[in-house]
Amino acid sequence: MEDDKKLDPFDAAQLFINKHFPQCQGALLAGSVVRGESTETSDLDLVVFEKKLSSSYRESFFEYGWRIEVFVHNQSSYKSYFLSDYERARPSMPQMVVEGVILKDDGMISAIKEEARKLLEKGPKEWPAETIAQKRYFVTDSLDDFIGCRDRTEGIFIAATLAELVSEFVLRTNSRWIGNSKWIVRSLKAYDVEFAHDFVIAFDEYYKTNEKLKVVQLVDRVLEPYGGRLFEGFSSGKE
Repeated sequence: MEDDKKLDPFDAAQLFINKHFPQCQGALLAGSVVRGESTETSDLDLVVFEKKLSSSYRESFFEYGWRIEVFVHNQSSYKSYFLSDYERARPSMPQMVVEGVILKDDGMISAIKEEARKLLEKGPKEWPAETIAQKRYFVTDSLDDFIGCRDRTEGIFIAATLAELVSEFVLRTNSRWIGNSKWIVRSLKAYDVEFAHDFVIAFDEYYKTNEKLKVVQLVDRVLEPYGGRLFEGFSSGKE
């Protein structure tokens, strides 16, 4: 069979596992094809569990017409990834495990799925007051740069930084998981569809027309419950 002929994603994933990991204890297909969100450039995300593996690794392939990303773990290495994702509040690995469609299972997958599900339901670690104040300061600083910027080329990138900081602030102060890139909007929608709509409209208007008012109003709305913008009196690292 030619590798450049694009097969059904589930068939391709199963063939790939049978070919490359025939002795594995478990395998899952996750990502956009499982969620029904795949595009022409989507790849296949596979999570594989190999009992005799000494350490986890990631590898990329092109087979059966698909770009394939494989995340290979032993029966304990995935736990450190779960912990890392919990600490950074971006649950990439737990999400893949929970949503993953089982391709192979020697009896271990259900327990790992349950572990991932409980972690997702728990949510990320709560921000302490000190962190909220620090993040308010960073958002304020970026907002001030945005308001004062007169160079359109610089403003484009200041706005991008501000958008990421604001999305993080909204989600973390509400004990929700964050994301980056396309997952910024997806995470916001999962939290509050109406707010996500306002967020997109505000930044979209700036990018289209150079009008900043909606972005400024949105940021002030986000900061207001926590004391608003923060500059004077902020201190970090002072003994």
